[in-house]
Amino acid sequence: MEEIPTVHDAVPAPATTGGVGDDLRRHGFARFRAADLGPSPATYGEDLARIGDAFTRLPPDPYAPATHRFRRYSHAVYLPWTRQLSFVPGAPDPVHGSVTEYWQDDHNPEYPHLRRRLPDIPAALRDNALLLSLVRADLAAALWLEELRRAPLYVGVHLIKLAVRDHADRAVSSPDCLHQDGGSRATFTFAHLIGCGNVRGGDNVIATPESAGRQPGDLPPGARHAHFVLTEPLDGYAVHDHRVSHYVAPVRRGDGPGHGERRILIVGVAPFAPRL
Repeated sequence: MEEIPTVHDAVPAPATTGGVGDDLRRHGFARFRAADLGPSPATYGEDLARIGDAFTRLPPDPYAPATHRFRRYSHAVYLPWTRQLSFVPGAPDPVHGSVTEYWQDDHNPEYPHLRRRLPDIPAALRDNALLLSLVRADLAAALWLEELRRAPLYVGVHLIKLAVRDHADRAVSSPDCLHQDGGSRATFTFAHLIGCGNVRGGDNVIATPESAGRQPGDLPPGARHAHFVLTEPLDGYAVHDHRVSHYVAPVRRGDGPGHGERRILIVGVAPFAPRL
């Protein structure tokens, strides 16, 4: 049966995103707590649990199964003038049910110009009130850029888990270096921590755009803007892509019992480019 796109009617954007948007405008990046975007773990406890449950079922990255990286990805279209968000159906796939194309041009040195086809996020998660609230808050924090208010917007929704079971395991994000996600002046990336436990590493670094392709330890003085670790659910950061580069360090298992995981929700925002 053909998948029907999910359309979410216009909902006013959260009123608490001014600080995040202001920081993005001034500095090219922003750190935030859950309260800065509106949603809170207490208010959306059940929805956060459902998102967390989806992470337990993430398949391994089909392009790098040995990296201890698990992921799903879908994209949506947002119309700024009506505030409607519509998830785009994925292409049928015999292994994953449906997949969505993920392309970073030449900005990912590990997969230059490769159009990867990644498993879609579960259909039930596309109606999750917390996920939708986070996406709308991210959009509100980016819409100070006039260019984003005059075009349909591409919204990429990415679930990524770095999971380690043994002390010898090393879970790696992609690319494993400072990078940009597209380099466009109208591209933004938002990261929201869903959960993290019993891991070492996972540090985030924000640096100059010229630092892309390098390791944080190799940067010259003044190139690093920020270095931090996300620890609390829904804490996160945002970058205005062409003005900075960003990085997340690999993770290893901590000293506690059991396996370790870092679960992150990534939301990318960019205008759809005319093709005609």
